Amino acid sequence: MSEGILEFPQRPGGVDPELVAGVEALLFAAGSPLAVPVIAQALGEPADEVRLALQVLEQRRRDSGVVLDRVAGGWQLRTAPRFAAAVHHLLGTRPQKLSRSASEVLAIVAWRQPVTRPEIERLRGVDSGGVLKHLVDRGLVRTAGRTEDPGRPLLYRTTALFLEVFGLPDLAALPTLAEREGMVRGLGPTDEEEVPPASEVSPPEGAERSEE
Repeated sequence: MSEGILEFPQRPGGVDPELVAGVEALLFAAGSPLAVPVIAQALGEPADEVRLALQVLEQRRRDSGVVLDRVAGGWQLRTAPRFAAAVHHLLGTRPQKLSRSASEVLAIVAWRQPVTRPEIERLRGVDSGGVLKHLVDRGLVRTAGRTEDPGRPLLYRTTALFLEVFGLPDLAALPTLAEREGMVRGLGPTDEEEVPPASEVSPPEGAERSEE
């Protein structure tokens, strides 16, 4: 192994630590998830090399306070969940929560998208207009055109922020519908699901951070 090269099992010879450091710098500066092609273009490096560097960085940060996760079609530095309470205390914030009704509507949109409001209300048996507006205002749901049905109702889909907030790399990573329905049924009339706001999943831009 030559000087300045980290061993990496999937590639004999290892990964250049300067590339790993560059990837880390871009992720820290961006805050939001970055796709591999974006990182590769910014660094002027092949995408395959960037993917290996991301795997090295992911391993290195696995047990640290700031971890690297694949979310919303990209990669993002995020506060380790075990420190969520301390982060809230420091920032003087409280966890954002979704009501039972919002959780139900969001689950329906996530698994049946694109879906219309009448379809959601048919499944829930109650008016869902206000809940849908709330989810749109939160940035978790967006409109996605209209159907050709009478009245041309709007279609709704989840957003990239939905994936980011729930720590999902893509929609294929959603839990099974049966698991989700079990979660929703387990919520009482006044129970709420905690949702980590996107602003908390990565360090603030320009914030200082000590490294080991």
